[in-house]
Amino acid sequence: MANTLAINAGAALNATPATTQSALATNYVDFTATTTQGWAQQYLPELMEKEAEVFGNRTVAGFLEMVGAEEAMASDQVVWSEQGRLHLSYTGTHGSEGVITITKDIDGNDIDGAGEAGIGIRAGDMVLLSTAGGQAKCYVTETTNVPGAAISITVKSYSDALVVSALGGQACDSSTAVNVFVFGSEFKKGQDGRTESNDAKFKSYSNQPLIMKDMFHISGSDAAQIGWVEVSGEEGQNGFLWYLKSAGDTKSRFADYCEMALIESEKAAASSGVEGLTAGAGKGLKGTEGLFAAIESRGNVAYQANATNDLMLEEFDEILAEFDKQGAIEEYMMFLNRPTALAVDDMLAAQNSDSAGGSSYGVFNNEEKMALNLGFSGFRRGSYDFYKSDWKYLNDQATRGGMAAATTFGAAGTNAGLVNGVFIPAGVSSVYDQSLGKNLKRPFLHVRYRAAGNEDRKFKTWTTGSVGASTSALDAMEMHFLTERCLVVQGANNFMLLRG
Repeated sequence: MANTLAINAGAALNATPATTQSALATNYVDFTATTTQGWAQQYLPELMEKEAEVFGNRTVAGFLEMVGAEEAMASDQVVWSEQGRLHLSYTGTHGSEGVITITKDIDGNDIDGAGEAGIGIRAGDMVLLSTAGGQAKCYVTETTNVPGAAISITVKSYSDALVVSALGGQACDSSTAVNVFVFGSEFKKGQDGRTESNDAKFKSYSNQPLIMKDMFHISGSDAAQIGWVEVSGEEGQNGFLWYLKSAGDTKSRFADYCEMALIESEKAAASSGVEGLTAGAGKGLKGTEGLFAAIESRGNVAYQANATNDLMLEEFDEILAEFDKQGAIEEYMMFLNRPTALAVDDMLAAQNSDSAGGSSYGVFNNEEKMALNLGFSGFRRGSYDFYKSDWKYLNDQATRGGMAAATTFGAAGTNAGLVNGVFIPAGVSSVYDQSLGKNLKRPFLHVRYRAAGNEDRKFKTWTTGSVGASTSALDAMEMHFLTERCLVVQGANNFMLLRG
């Protein structure tokens, strides 16, 4: 019987099967499709299912977990107060005999006589005056503390007829700088007591949380195209996975952003471009005060004036002297980049007189037959303990470690240098929380995140789309990430930033 079905063979088909399992030019699978047949390689490629880990642990988060705490907040702003200095100390000028014009407080704030910007020195106080010419113990006979006018004190010397003589004969003029601090008071028998009190001084600070978002998207069709790869990831995505590998990487990256944003962010200044945005998604953005901005604004910044980041013991002594002027916290954690960490090791190793010109043993608990260990994790200098740690964020090529090298050094007051490290005080501080209305003990660094009731915005995730458990008509799966948080830097005067 004649065939009644007409079949047109498809073009460029591999229509020559082999009778045996042989690799022939007519029956192989082509993965590059470069010939007219669509087949160009003879053998199946060898697929290495295990994903190669070439960057080690790629995350940089974890710094804030080591040095701080986390606490929920329900408002758009966190406000806290920090205690002022207990003792009274000022700077001014000795313009005329025995008359000291007060210009600044110990923290460098201007004293202008406007209400609360006055001074706490009162008649009857004993003060120590110090100039380049000498020192004098004096008695305060009168204070002029009129709002809007120059503030001055009139003093008499305990040791000489004239204050200028007690100060070594240094001439009195408006350029004669003098430091003043109160060390007590004196009253005669039967004399009435004080008529003025010194109220406690405090400083109030605030910060607002930053809203951050990210998402991962995969279409429904791609989710059905399963290509198994054995993977490992920082979020625990180990084993054979497919598109969830990318979802895990997105989550890891967002977790890093949650920390890096609290380290690097700044508040939008009044004249900044961000503050000037009046339309679009950028309208109303305010920024937040991160760690570096807080230290540069309220803390201490040390500039290493050399290109090799060398550290000498004398430079550390300068750091100690600055900490003595502040809270004198006994324990500090140093988080450093690699060159600075090695410079600290070299500085400490050089303190052993036997180390020059060869290996040294007993002092560093090293033996002759073991690898010489000159990596130090901590040391004590004066009354301070320092614990040293490398900070991956400052070393990673994809973060701070990839920043361009500075071309100028020791540029105090500028941002020309890189961040080489940061000194973080250990322990807790006592502050007054205006939201709760009471004093609280808190780490010097802690994270505040928005949460109230069932809404927790510390690290919020949710999934939408039609893949898996369908939630919408979107033919895709979307994983959303959100956080709303800010960093509270208490006692920034006890922190120090190392810049190159």
